[in-house]
Amino acid sequence: MNLDEAVELVKFAFGHAGPGDLFIQKADASTIGVLAKAVQRLFGDTGTRIIGTRHGEKLYETLMTKEERLRSEDMGGYYRVSADNRDLNYDKYFVEGHEQIEAEEAYTSHNTSLLNVEETVEKILTTDYVRELLG
Repeated sequence: MNLDEAVELVKFAFGHAGPGDLFIQKADASTIGVLAKAVQRLFGDTGTRIIGTRHGEKLYETLMTKEERLRSEDMGGYYRVSADNRDLNYDKYFVEGHEQIEAEEAYTSHNTSLLNVEETVEKILTTDYVRELLG
């Protein structure tokens, strides 16, 4: 997210938020392999060495959990997740809400729109810093 996108998110949240709401911007994703190819296309091919997954690394980022998704509202470019105001009667949650949660899917970098190399290059080029380096 660049500075302009962050400012837009804050403005949108101020105009649409309730107490305790969480806003999540809908975003495209890219794999590290696609990102490496895009960067090399812009700055020169230095080769890529695949070393495998390291201890503690994630294959994708969870942007909104299943539980949050149940409380979310699609607002176009953002999801608004209302505050979790449940009481402490956990039977209601585990007995009545279990099937609903199981049917839902978390919003992750794995199930959002994945960019290809060309689209990732275009996204990188929206950054002033990169354009200045290349210009």
